[in-house]
Formats: sequence, structure tokens, C-alpha cells
Amino acid sequence: MRRAPVLIPIAAAVLALGACGKDSEPVGNKSGSTTKQTTTAATAKPVVTPRHSEDGCAPIAVAQPSKETRRRPRGKLHANKRFVATMRTNCGTIQIKLDVKNYPKTGRSFVSLARSGFYDGLSFHRIAKPGGNDFVIQGGDPLGTGEGGPGYSVAEAPPKSQRYPVGTVAMAKAGNEPPGTSGSQFFIVTGQGSALEPLYAVIGTVVTGAKVVSRIAAVPADPVTEAPIDPVIIKRVTIRESHP
Repeated sequence: MRRAPVLIPIAAAVLALGACGKDSEPVGNKSGSTTKQTTTAATAKPVVTPRHSEDGCAPIAVAQPSKETRRRPRGKLHANKRFVATMRTNCGTIQIKLDVKNYPKTGRSFVSLARSGFYDGLSFHRIAKPGGNDFVIQGGDPLGTGEGGPGYSVAEAPPKSQRYPVGTVAMAKAGNEPPGTSGSQFFIVTGQGSALEPLYAVIGTVVTGAKVVSRIAAVPADPVTEAPIDPVIIKRVTIRESHP
């Protein structure tokens, strides 16, 4: 089931972005893809072609779907330590200060996935801009369709007072899952975050790379699937652990 944050407009009508009615729609290469495949006697390697627009992102091959899974992590993170995730993408580098104090289970899962290399090579498969307005960018799905995950989930319901200002990094969930449920998919709020209900477990906040987030949010996307026209790829995620 597609995992997408739900925007609640001021008019009180519910707009499910990338949720109901779109589960069966693939979010992969569209016509006009930026890569093609060539086969040699040894291996098949993707050939990177120029991007469709001058978006500030480097040309890169599309992410290949993966069914790789992980085991649910055990143990706890040190709540008194500072954890920062560095996410390198073909559009630049983003640093996220993790909120392991208020969301220890969610933080532990994200850190475990990152340290195991789960996110390396995955895509930002969704750039949501309802009505042309920034909303969220979403990634971390090994299938690249909005329906994949790590093979497990954790649940950590947020308080009713939870807000999602611009720069918040939170975990996406399917509409029928309990509040705070998460797998591997995350989203970064790029606008209209105040319209989100307190349903999503928070990973942390972007502390460096706000311009990179805006660059990704500006990448042209299919208006129906919200998939970027040119690939936005997470090259690597690393975790730095330190004393405050």
C-alpha cells in the first residue's frame, strides 16, 4: 500500500496525495527517461544522459528496484548523544539532526537502516506540489513505487501537539496504518507542513542543506504520479554519533 502523508486543506476536505486510487500505478521510468540500458558480453550498465532541465542536480542513472529487506533492529540508541545523518544525493548533501530522544524506536530503525547501507542507491520517488505549492519530497522506498519497505515496521505515535514545519523529516505511512507507523520511507516537509495532522513519527530536522531540499523540490515531476522526470538518487547515508 502506498505510503503518503495526507494534506488537510483549510477547507477541511481531505486530499490524499499518492494514496487512494493510485496503488497500482507504477512510479518508474516514464517516456523521455534520462537513462537507457546497453548490454555487453559481461554486464548491463546504465548509460546516463543529460537531464531535461537545468535543475542543479548531476546526471545519474535511475535507481533499480530492490526487494532487499532487513531485520527489525534491537537495542537502544543513547538518548544523551547527538546523532546526525548525512544524506548525499546527486542534487547535493543534506544533514539531518535526529530526534532520538522523543522518537527512540523510529530513530533506532532509521539509524540501523542507514548504517546497513539500506538507503544507498535509492531514490526520491515523489515530489509533491499540490496546486503548484511545495508540500513534501519523499524517498527511501527500495521499490521506487511508494509501496516498498524494509520488511518490518515500528510504531511510535506522535503527540497531538506534533507539528511539521518546513525542514521536518518524518516517516511516511499508509493511510490505514496506526499513527506513527513507519518502515523505511521518509519525507521532508518543503511547505504547508502546518496542514499535516499529527500522524507521522518524526526523524529529525534538516540542519544543513536547506537549499538542496529546495533544489530537489523544484525538480519537474509528473503531475499525476508525482515522480520526478529526472532521477533524484540518494548516493549514501552515513550516521555521525557524538556527545552534545
